[in-house]
Amino acid sequence: MNTRQQQLQAFNRLLDIMDDLREKCPWDKKQTLESLRHLTIEETYELGDAILDNDLQEIKKELGDVLLHIVFYAKIGSETNAFDIGDVANSICEKLIDRHPHIYGDVVVANEEEVKQNWEKLKLKEGKKSVLEGVPKSLPALVKASRIQDKVKGVGFDWEEPHQVWDKVQEELNELQVEVQAGNQDKIEAEFGDVLFSMINYARFLNVNPEDALERTNKKFIKRFQYLESKATELGKPLMDMTLAEMDVFWEEAKKL
Repeated sequence: MNTRQQQLQAFNRLLDIMDDLREKCPWDKKQTLESLRHLTIEETYELGDAILDNDLQEIKKELGDVLLHIVFYAKIGSETNAFDIGDVANSICEKLIDRHPHIYGDVVVANEEEVKQNWEKLKLKEGKKSVLEGVPKSLPALVKASRIQDKVKGVGFDWEEPHQVWDKVQEELNELQVEVQAGNQDKIEAEFGDVLFSMINYARFLNVNPEDALERTNKKFIKRFQYLESKATELGKPLMDMTLAEMDVFWEEAKKL
């Protein structure tokens, strides 16, 4: 592992390279905060994929890409004297110190849960009118639901026992079935959303990250379906010409693999 001095030297090297690129590279010179936004989101998802795959070398690479974007934004900010990388680092340092009075102050906490509760209370003291202000509007709905539930839990708005949440899931499923039978599409969508929201809540009580769980299932389905496709290719038979019974044979093989 690198020493702290070597780590600082590597970061300084990145800052120097960013200066060069911003001055000399036609593509880098054209970029703005807005033009980089969608690329940053893409890089973050690629990092998430690497984490789910537990690919440490890929995680290292993707972290570098995310770090580059942070340095890039700070460089653009410095060009209008709005902020630079030092301001970015100092800002998060001050926030971390303020939000951890049990480390940098005289507050005593018993466990992780009390740390989370203090965090939300401190944010309200900083001037936020709602604990939900910190949930980005552009988050994907599943992730947003998870963050909403986590944040309101921090101020005590939560179920007490897992079985209560499961009862709520059952209640929402029953309400969905009523609307399905009635055939009201708008109400079906509303109740379906309630089912998903309650299932995400239940996942929290099971210590399961719903986004990670669903992505694991996505990856599993893709792997099995691609196995099915490969077997169909070996037979020289298009999938659309196979019966479901024929497909199911290979699907069961894929599950065993």
